Amino acid sequence: MRTPRQILLQSLLVDARKAKGLTQAELADALGKPQSFVAKYERGERRLDVVEFVDVTSVLSVSAGDLLAKIEPNPPKKRPEVA
Repeated sequence: MRTPRQILLQSLLVDARKAKGLTQAELADALGKPQSFVAKYERGERRLDVVEFVDVTSVLSVSAGDLLAKIEPNPPKKRPEVA
C-alpha cells in the first residue's frame, strides 16, 4: 500500500519526465535500464532506492532536494530572526 507522500513523489517524477519531453523508454535508456524499470516505479509497483532516485533526478535535471522538500510531512518552520 502506497502512502500519499509516495503517490505525490511518483506524480512529481512523472511530471518531471514529461516536462523534459522524454518517454519512459528514453529515460530508461539514459539510465541504462529497461523501460519496465521506469514503468514500474511510475505505476508504484516498485520503489526507487536513494541512488536510483538521485540518478533519475539527475537525468531529468531536477533537484532531488527540491522534490524531497515537496513531500516533507512537516516542513520546518522559519525561525524568527533575532535582532
